[in-house]
Amino acid sequence: MSTIKLHDLHFKPFIKEEEINSIVQTLVQQVQEDCKGETPLFIGILNGSFMFVSDFVKSYKGDCEVSFVKLASYEGTSTTDKVKQLLGINENIEGRTVVILEDIIDTGNTLQEIYNIFKDKKVKQLKVVTLFFKPDVFKKELPIDYIGKSIPDKFIVGYGLDYNGLGRNKPAIYQLSTTQHKK
Repeated sequence: MSTIKLHDLHFKPFIKEEEINSIVQTLVQQVQEDCKGETPLFIGILNGSFMFVSDFVKSYKGDCEVSFVKLASYEGTSTTDKVKQLLGINENIEGRTVVILEDIIDTGNTLQEIYNIFKDKKVKQLKVVTLFFKPDVFKKELPIDYIGKSIPDKFIVGYGLDYNGLGRNKPAIYQLSTTQHKK
């Protein structure tokens, strides 16, 4: 892994692909244990979670369904306080176990919107899984059932996460670098 440049910014290696895979497997095992006898509906939060959802669902051994919602709260490298619901849920989820698969939770604004979306849906239970969590900036009193890895409040890209559209296709995670490096 070497430093990468996306648009005008440089990013340094932060979490290797192997560590991400290990975290995903641990999360899958935890959810499988808690959802025995259920057919959970996994809901990925687009766009950032698509790689996580894919790897998670491929490793999940029980029956399950998959859907997505699209919410947006980032502009450039900073989160905004406004979360826009762009694409909603079409499935009947009443009485179902719904498991949200989120790539990263930082301030909790998107998570708050998720809870708002599901509060009147009469789900059996709502569980939240996040691959990455930034506890230093989390501002909400909301439950997060499964946390893959807590990380510092630094902007990251890769494994579905982007900087203005670029970097999602990287299999590892890169962190914003304050200095410029040569490739």
